[in-house]
Amino acid sequence: MSRTFEFTKDKTALLIVDLQNDFCRQGAPMLVEEAMETIPANQKLLAFARENNMPVIFTKFVTGKKASWLWNWSPEIESSQCCKRGHERYYPDIGRKEQCSDIIDELKPVHPEDYVIEKYHYSSFRNTALTDILRSEGADAIILTGTVTQICVEDTAHDGFAEGIKVIVASDCVSTWDPLHQKATLANIANKYGLVKSSDEIIRYLK
Repeated sequence: MSRTFEFTKDKTALLIVDLQNDFCRQGAPMLVEEAMETIPANQKLLAFARENNMPVIFTKFVTGKKASWLWNWSPEIESSQCCKRGHERYYPDIGRKEQCSDIIDELKPVHPEDYVIEKYHYSSFRNTALTDILRSEGADAIILTGTVTQICVEDTAHDGFAEGIKVIVASDCVSTWDPLHQKATLANIANKYGLVKSSDEIIRYLK
């Protein structure tokens, strides 16, 4: 199905969802092993965004001291203090402790212009300043990457659509532990919520 809308570099932001230690590092209680396979493609999109002065926004899924409704579907939050603000964990693949909710070193936000959004829900839009950030940057579109495809990525795509934000999901930059969920989720997004393209296709298009 053809789409009539267009993306332009000056109105598009890169949104990297939850590529943080407690989802990506060995020893993490909610490890998505496939997430690390997407890092080179994420790095490529990140470099492209920086080269073209595109806004870069990271999100971190965080948990607090008190249980929320969401915890019922993620018992690791309570049993392992997963993604808890201020909590450190030892990760054997890097041989040291790190803040469990921090963005992984391979993508770490180092530019003062970068945005880092803490969220307590799946969607990057729910109860956050994301819509206001995009408006303040003059952006009407996002390139969406991160983990988990059928949870936080998909919820973000749905809510972005509801906010009138154009969404393009980088298919090789999102990850899950279930290939069937990956395929079905990307097909559903492409059918009703946005575009789904590889990182190379996105870069070629925006160039």
